[in-house]
Amino acid sequence: MTPPSTASPVAAARVAAVHRIGDAAGHSAFTDLVRHRGRWLCAFREGAGHLSADGAIRVLASDDGRRWGPAARLERQATDLRDPRFVARPDGRLQLLAAAVTQSPAGLGAGTTRSFRTVTWLSTDGERWGEPTPIGEPDMWVWQAAWHGGAMYGVGYATREPRLVRLYRSGDGFDLQPVVESLYLGGYPNESGLVFTSDGTAVCLLRRDREAATAQLGRSRPPYRHWAWTDLGVQVGGPALLGLPDGRLVAGVRLLDGGPRTSICAVDPERGALTELVALPSGGDCGYPGLDWHDGVLRVSYYSSHEERTCVYLAEVTLDGS
Repeated sequence: MTPPSTASPVAAARVAAVHRIGDAAGHSAFTDLVRHRGRWLCAFREGAGHLSADGAIRVLASDDGRRWGPAARLERQATDLRDPRFVARPDGRLQLLAAAVTQSPAGLGAGTTRSFRTVTWLSTDGERWGEPTPIGEPDMWVWQAAWHGGAMYGVGYATREPRLVRLYRSGDGFDLQPVVESLYLGGYPNESGLVFTSDGTAVCLLRRDREAATAQLGRSRPPYRHWAWTDLGVQVGGPALLGLPDGRLVAGVRLLDGGPRTSICAVDPERGALTELVALPSGGDCGYPGLDWHDGVLRVSYYSSHEERTCVYLAEVTLDGS
């Protein structure tokens, strides 16, 4: 067994460059980023507004991280497709998770009922995705997933009462079975980042809302049925977690104290601490980053409304000791 990492948390970071890469829609937001077969793919939602019913998923591709072109657009009639998340599979294919939201009656007025279903696509090249497949349980939004030890694990959150998060496991990425029925209760737990460290420890960064809105950091050893949670004392949105090659953990989140912004943070699982390293150019409606590490550079996709309208950006961030 590989011993636990003793790497010290990242202590400093610097934004080296920022490029606007997605601005074709009235509202471009909720991003993710992956490097697949020698190029980067960035997925995000395009729609008329933050909660409009017309959401579609745009996938862009780039060889150098700076010049981007269209790769795919995924849409379904009368469905809002939201918050795409890439999952790198051990078979070399790429999986994409998203929420398919339907509304009855149309619109978001009084009395509107919204139904949520997690859907997924598969692709070998990031361009051809085929038809989506529903997975998991209705109204349990599987926010992010990762493969470890021959299985895919994902954390889903309830979009109806009772508000809770649930840990799922799947041997094929489609048949999701609950591992922990109630992974966390209290304060409306929802969006999450999930990674596995070199010694097999699962780490989860969990957003909470309502009266107890501080984020939680959870840790668990195989078979991941028992978790220890630490209150981080700060509110986050759209959390993403990434393990660096040297064992350190970084997070991308939306922070609200002192004004909304998208930030890169160091994560110290041993102490249960989240430390802001650098704020990306951002403000207003912003956040929901995707993270990728390649050739000593952290690349971050995110969205923000600090310029003309809500657009998607790609930042290059350098970290100390890298």
